[in-house]
Amino acid sequence: MRLSFIRPISCCSVSSPATSVKLQKPLFLRPPTFKTTISDLKKWHLWAKSLTCSVGSTFLELDNGPDSELLLRELNWLVEDAIQTPKSFLQQPHKNYNDNSSVSIRASLEQLYMLWKQRVEERRPFQYVVGCEHWRDLVLSVQEGVLIPRPETELIVDLVNDAIKENEELREGLWADLGTGSGALAIGIARILGSSGRVVATDLSPVAAAVASYNVQRYDLEEKVHVKQGSWFEPLRDNEGEFVGLVSNPPYIPSKDIGGLQAEVGRHEPRLALDGGASGMNDLIHLCDGAFSMLKPGGFFAFETNGDEQSKFLVHYIETKKQGNFSKVKMVSDFAGIQRFITGFRGR
Repeated sequence: MRLSFIRPISCCSVSSPATSVKLQKPLFLRPPTFKTTISDLKKWHLWAKSLTCSVGSTFLELDNGPDSELLLRELNWLVEDAIQTPKSFLQQPHKNYNDNSSVSIRASLEQLYMLWKQRVEERRPFQYVVGCEHWRDLVLSVQEGVLIPRPETELIVDLVNDAIKENEELREGLWADLGTGSGALAIGIARILGSSGRVVATDLSPVAAAVASYNVQRYDLEEKVHVKQGSWFEPLRDNEGEFVGLVSNPPYIPSKDIGGLQAEVGRHEPRLALDGGASGMNDLIHLCDGAFSMLKPGGFFAFETNGDEQSKFLVHYIETKKQGNFSKVKMVSDFAGIQRFITGFRGR
């Protein structure tokens, strides 16, 4: 595939209507400006452990939520993020509750009580509690209103990398991450592109667009990743037909299934990023319908689905409704062997 000159895209990090979004800085990046005593911190830690142990397997049996063992690991991670010297606190004996020596923390003691109460009693996702998620080799800011990136979605970056190895010209082209959320895919892909490679990341949510932009800036990728607020392909019309690749992890859960999700997901993560309509495939079909006009001949796409049934339907849909438009359309399994992704190339 010969890649012609790509028209410049907006040089600002976020192109969107003026919107006031309050960004939540990840806890581990906040300065340790608060002080408390070792004694009071130990009392908080003992209270938090007691609350955690009271959960047992209740959440696991209720909706496949976290059990006490996982929550205790999360509590240790919270300590590591919140305390300036967490190892010295975690490793010392907790029998002495009269130690009035000072310790620096990144949130007030009152906030730590509130945060852990939210985690256990309200089932607020741990990633929202600490304001970040570890994904591939990245630590991405997340907050309410932004989908928490999942481990299986990491495979899309690997699929893109495989496609680039087969055709190195893809490395220097223009890519799009549709429904970027935290910007995870856009950032992951930008880091494997060449010096001329670029990514446009779109999201309808102003909160997601702002958080994605923040993450792009943290990884010094403003020159490679451009975040645009808008629905799916709408922000990309100026570059129609110029993309060498499209990726997306769209909403794909059927509307009727949202209420039965794990509480951390169904109660707290944005429905806009979860609900794919009656069949779960409204947005997936929209992406398949629009991919041909956006991609250059030979351009690559990779979309995440809910699993085997959706993937099989979409492959059949493309092969019959879009006959001749695409080649090498196939399903790809995730870590668990579920056919989680569909990939293919625009016909030449």
